[in-house]
Amino acid sequence: MLREQGLKDIDFSSVLDGYTLAQLALMTAVISFLGFLLENAWLLITKGYVDNRNMTFPFLLGYGLFVVAMELLAGRPQTIAVNGQVLYNQSHFMGYLAYFTMAFFAVSIGEILLGTFVEKVFGFEYWNYTRLPSHITKYTSIPTSIGFALIITLFMGYCFVPIMNIISQIPDSTAEKVGFTLMTLMTADFIISFGRMYRLRTFNIRWKSR
Repeated sequence: MLREQGLKDIDFSSVLDGYTLAQLALMTAVISFLGFLLENAWLLITKGYVDNRNMTFPFLLGYGLFVVAMELLAGRPQTIAVNGQVLYNQSHFMGYLAYFTMAFFAVSIGEILLGTFVEKVFGFEYWNYTRLPSHITKYTSIPTSIGFALIITLFMGYCFVPIMNIISQIPDSTAEKVGFTLMTLMTADFIISFGRMYRLRTFNIRWKSR
């Protein structure tokens, strides 16, 4: 248990990686919304329609949590870090290549775990990549992992800090209220939507537009 003096020494204004929990919550919401747009853009290009991506609100929480976790656990391409210790601190090709490699394996493993979990527990295929070349099981493939890893690497290298700089300008009280509201909304939506898919043993399609 932390002693009273220890609590006084904690800087709650920069809880994780120099950001407050409220700021990280807002970034999670931003990335979750971008993930929703990304999936629908791909759906529109490949199948000619868009839908709610199994959620009620336009946020895919998995994207936000994954990318923010990458920031907290591995840093960014310019400053790759493990457990808070910077391993690489240069903004050039090798840094981006190393980060891309980490993202590639993280995406591949994450997709296999999530796809397997949904099929075993929920009773249906969340997605199937067997139609794609170089697929690794039906849950991931080299082309899709390369695509996701490239997007993550470029976002972390060029977009994360500028967006965080904008978020950091929001007054703390406002950031806390909005961040808490959005995280509550996204988490509740995630639980309710996945609960519905579990009960129905199929996708949670609320709307579809061509």
